[in-house]
Amino acid sequence: MDMDIASLQSLYGATPVSNTQVKKADNTTGFQSMLDSVMGLLDETNALQKVANREQVALELGESDNTHDLMIAEKKANTALQYTVAVRDRILEAYQQIMQMQI
Repeated sequence: MDMDIASLQSLYGATPVSNTQVKKADNTTGFQSMLDSVMGLLDETNALQKVANREQVALELGESDNTHDLMIAEKKANTALQYTVAVRDRILEAYQQIMQMQI
């Protein structure tokens, strides 16, 4: 499972994450702005997981017979989760590098 962020964004759905949604921290935006955008991505990932779960329950209860919508919802949720894990791994890696710096 060696996917880069650009390929995950292309699979993420109809609206891939753009550079304007995830801002790099600098003197003008600050860390809080970057943290807020990452938290927004987490909320979106959670929402996609809930949609996939609702589609699955609807299919199991017989309320829906459209497996196509279920597969799309599950793929979006899975890709969003992979993207979120990739971002988390990058943040942990950066944190570990900062902790290893000698002052």
